[in-house]
Amino acid sequence: MLNPRILIVRPDRIGDVVLSTPLPREIKKRYPKSFVAVLLTPYTQDIYINNPHVDSVIVYDEKKSAFLHALQLRKFKFDYALTLLPTEKLNWILFFSGIRKRIGVGHKFYQFITNSKSAFRNKYIPLRHESDYCLDEIRKLGIEPESLESEILLSEEEKRTGFERKYSWCPNGEKLIGINSTSGNSAPNMPVEEYRKLIALLKEYKNIKIAVTDLTPPEELKNIDELLYINAGNNLRDSIINLSTLDLLISSSTGPMHLAAGLKIPTLSLFCPLPACSPKLWAPQGNKSEFILPSAGYCQNKCPGDPKICNFEGEGGIDEEIVFQQTLKMLALN
Repeated sequence: MLNPRILIVRPDRIGDVVLSTPLPREIKKRYPKSFVAVLLTPYTQDIYINNPHVDSVIVYDEKKSAFLHALQLRKFKFDYALTLLPTEKLNWILFFSGIRKRIGVGHKFYQFITNSKSAFRNKYIPLRHESDYCLDEIRKLGIEPESLESEILLSEEEKRTGFERKYSWCPNGEKLIGINSTSGNSAPNMPVEEYRKLIALLKEYKNIKIAVTDLTPPEELKNIDELLYINAGNNLRDSIINLSTLDLLISSSTGPMHLAAGLKIPTLSLFCPLPACSPKLWAPQGNKSEFILPSAGYCQNKCPGDPKICNFEGEGGIDEEIVFQQTLKMLALN
């Protein structure tokens, strides 16, 4: 295998796509002259803009027929396809694309009959990071990765744009704190009222500016004096530029947290200790990061049974005061 042609398939959510960014970098370290492409949704393709390890970004349109997708991929003459979250449709697309060596996750019947290989996760025992599980697929190619770090790269023009925006928002050198209050129901999260209380506490510090980073800010956080709404209505790439201006992002375990990590922006994240939501599996990679978890025993006594609807309320949970104190420590303001 001198100069392999490899397709990485990840038409998934923002955080999952960010956690796939180590793959092309680690492939290129082993095979500098390889051809590496990524198959992404129209929305998440912005994550790979300016990535020097990717030769082509191919857009996956769920509404487009499998036949047309297969015809498009055939033109690239890929040797390998690495499917980080297989579906039956994607399985057949890759099969009819003429990609002879296909690696996925799991052992579905449609994978068996198309002779797709699998990198088994063994029910997440022992628990490792999601990026590390993804890298198992390049280990199947004989590549031993050196790093799990996520990366999102800005052009020089984007860096200048970010610098200009930061100066307009913080003309006196204030620390810019991002607060992403929503999680898209993807992880446990504080109620929005707790974020409102947190904002009130932070506003007491004159050397801090606060930016709400949600694309659609909750009604409870709208029209607050001196609050910046830097991402409201933005496209993903513009939001990425804005996130790059932050000194710290506070959020639950969600896409913006991983975007910040890829940009090397410090993060303070609310996490659940349950295996499916644990920082061992979903922690940001490559940046300075701190986690806040409920106290020992909270989940056994307070968990509603579904971590996606947990709001950390009650004794032993997480509230605005806990997040506030940890924020001051990270900013060295206490």
